[in-house]
Order: sequence, then C-alpha cells, then structure tokens
Amino acid sequence: MNIFVAKLNFDTTSDDLRDAFEQFGEVSSAKVIFDRETGRSKGFGFVEMPDDNSGREAIANLNDTELDGRTIVVKEARPKENNRGGGYNRGGGGGYNRGGGGYNRY
Repeated sequence: MNIFVAKLNFDTTSDDLRDAFEQFGEVSSAKVIFDRETGRSKGFGFVEMPDDNSGREAIANLNDTELDGRTIVVKEARPKENNRGGGYNRGGGGGYNRGGGGYNRY
C-alpha cells in the first residue's frame, strides 16, 4: 500500500518517517520529497507498506497525530494523474498556442 503523508515538519527525514510507520508493520520504503532547486523538504512524503492491513492500521493510527512537532495528515496515496496544470490544455507559457495561461487553438 502506498501512503501519502502531508504537513511534515521541514526537518523530518525519511528515516523519521520510516520509524513512525514501522510500529505498524514492515515498511518497504519511506521518502520525504525535496525541492530539486532549493534542496528543502516540500513538507510531504510517501511510505510504502507491503501489507495493506498494516497500511490501513498505520493510516488510522497516525492521521491527525503529531510528528516532530507538527500535526500530520496520513491517507492512502492516489495514483498520479497525467494532468499538468489542469484544465483546457494549459501548460506553462500563456496566451494562444504558447502552452498555458490561455486556451490552445487548433
């Protein structure tokens, strides 16, 4: 089961995340997500647990609890959608035929 963890303290590490979840079962991976440019935590991460029952127990017991001084949000991760920017063929440029900010003409 893939688990999404949000509202993390910016000082929380992947090892801290693993430690919090291991009390509920085996953890395949735990990763805090970092910004590529700044190297700073984005305040969220993912935990993979091979046993779904253990994952559900971890979610039920850790959601809205405190980790490193912050109240975290824990829920089952949803698959990433292939939708960049959202809505009407938006991308990143602006105006007609420029990828985003406006509507693409065909």
